Amino acid sequence: MKGILREIGMIARALDSISNIEFKEHDLTKGQYLYLVRICENKGIIQEKLAEIIKVDRTTTARAVKKLEMNGFIKKREDQHNKKIKKLFPTEKGKKVYPFIIRENDHSNKVALGGFTEEEAETIFHLLQRVRRNIEVDWEFVKKGNKRNY
Repeated sequence: MKGILREIGMIARALDSISNIEFKEHDLTKGQYLYLVRICENKGIIQEKLAEIIKVDRTTTARAVKKLEMNGFIKKREDQHNKKIKKLFPTEKGKKVYPFIIRENDHSNKVALGGFTEEEAETIFHLLQRVRRNIEVDWEFVKKGNKRNY
């Protein structure tokens, strides 16, 4: 079944495009909402863990965090025990836009699952979790500099 990952990709790109357009009015650009949501939901998270949750490289995360900080959505604080560690927290501005992002996400979920029963939606969710877990093994492997054997 070749088309599954293409379908997942098209869904992800369409939803990301919608979000980027709708969040422009809140001064969030190019996927920054993903980072802001995770920071709001995991106050005090460090950049490395944030990158791991979102499944992007550290450089991409560093750029997004820098923009969010420059635009006043988040702030960095030094760890009490280790000054080298910077923890990320939402500012009032970030906290204020968070509910809007969640409402958009809830609406997108509702639209995406329109016509599905609750049981079917649960099944899709569990199957996609299994797909993600399968992919995470390769993601970790390749992230460490290894090459997959095709």
